Amino acid sequence: MVEAIRKSTREEREQWIKEAKYNLFNLKSDQVFIDLLTDSGTGAMSDQQWAAIMTGDESYAGSSSYYNLKNAIKNILGFDHFLPTHQGRAAENVLFSAMVKSGDVVPGNSHFDTTKGHIEFRKAKAIDCTIDEAFDTTLDYPFKGNIDLNKLEAVLSTYTKDEIPMIIVTVTCNTSGGQPVSMANIKAVKQLAEKYDIPVIFDSARFAENAYFIKLREEGYADKSIKEIVKEMYSYADGMTMSSKKDGIVNIGGFIALNSEELIKECQVYNIMFEGFITYGGMAGRDMNALAVGLDEATEFGYLETRIKQVEFLGEKLMEYGIPIQYPIGGHAIFVDAKRFLPHVPKEEYIAQTLAVELYLEAGVRGVEIGTILADRDPETRENRYPDLELVRLALPRRTYTNNHMEYIAAALKNVFDRKDAIKNGYTIVNEAPILRHFTVELEHK
Repeated sequence: MVEAIRKSTREEREQWIKEAKYNLFNLKSDQVFIDLLTDSGTGAMSDQQWAAIMTGDESYAGSSSYYNLKNAIKNILGFDHFLPTHQGRAAENVLFSAMVKSGDVVPGNSHFDTTKGHIEFRKAKAIDCTIDEAFDTTLDYPFKGNIDLNKLEAVLSTYTKDEIPMIIVTVTCNTSGGQPVSMANIKAVKQLAEKYDIPVIFDSARFAENAYFIKLREEGYADKSIKEIVKEMYSYADGMTMSSKKDGIVNIGGFIALNSEELIKECQVYNIMFEGFITYGGMAGRDMNALAVGLDEATEFGYLETRIKQVEFLGEKLMEYGIPIQYPIGGHAIFVDAKRFLPHVPKEEYIAQTLAVELYLEAGVRGVEIGTILADRDPETRENRYPDLELVRLALPRRTYTNNHMEYIAAALKNVFDRKDAIKNGYTIVNEAPILRHFTVELEHK
């Protein structure tokens, strides 16, 4: 299926973004020409997925669609127990309700926004143990999503076992630039976790893309299939949460998968309270069918190669123009280094947000800020947290845009880059939510 998109004028965009309080989330979709806000739920499903939708079983309890998805999760990921949820943050809500309590600490690699939000909502603390190489966007390092084992052990040795409910490994690591985690690092994290008797949970939104990078970049995996690599990855995990809207290639859905029957039973209570019965959990049967097919399709090399090479195409175009990006190019998105792009904008005026708004004004391209606004305020001091990286993420929907669209995006960003010295003022916040503020924040131009 194709969808018409309409080019707008700069005057229209200036009015629209002003009415949206300079928050790109507040724009209407028909005010956007090319939408790179997220790759979550925005991809195109295959003919086989649409065919599976037509045979969805909408029984409230025990539907055949539930068992189709259960079998796919067992065959591809290896877990015996799972609960469907309506999306990834719902999976986090259910799992963390069973596992995370006030005063806990949860180490991991650059926790995603909703992950950190769910941890801090429970008055626990997310501790970032990502390797230092991740924060130098110019450095060519193959696995910038890796966990620093020394940082992790420092956390594990400082706090008691009862204070550390889990270690989170995000594959790929979105917040550090869509960067992969190596198999060697995954294995080492698991060994360290076993030493301290702490469970390892994967945030698995882009697990298949992570496996692709292991195949291409890690010694000993070139001849293995994506499915073989995925199986090994999850052999080092005790459980996982999944936003299926990414590497499940569906428009809605998520799940929790675990090895522990005891823990899944604890989670069932919260799943019934928050999501729905344990065999649908906020998903329609047709969507579970589509996801079962999507997990299979996403773990094939041919699909992944096509998808990730389009991201590379855009990244290489931007580098040709001298535009600073997180390098090497990650899986699902290009991350533009806003600090190096707009060195004149003070950090207090939200550098990445300033650049994201400029790109929209230039060409109707909607990206998203991965910077200070997303980093939110410290829960105790209520001061802004200023992250090491200020990034504009250009997330590419799966199987959606052509390389002609990529050339348009690159040309638009080059136009902004050519006039970057004239961009000196950013934004101030006039209204914000107490947590996860970036979704609804209201700004005004300085």
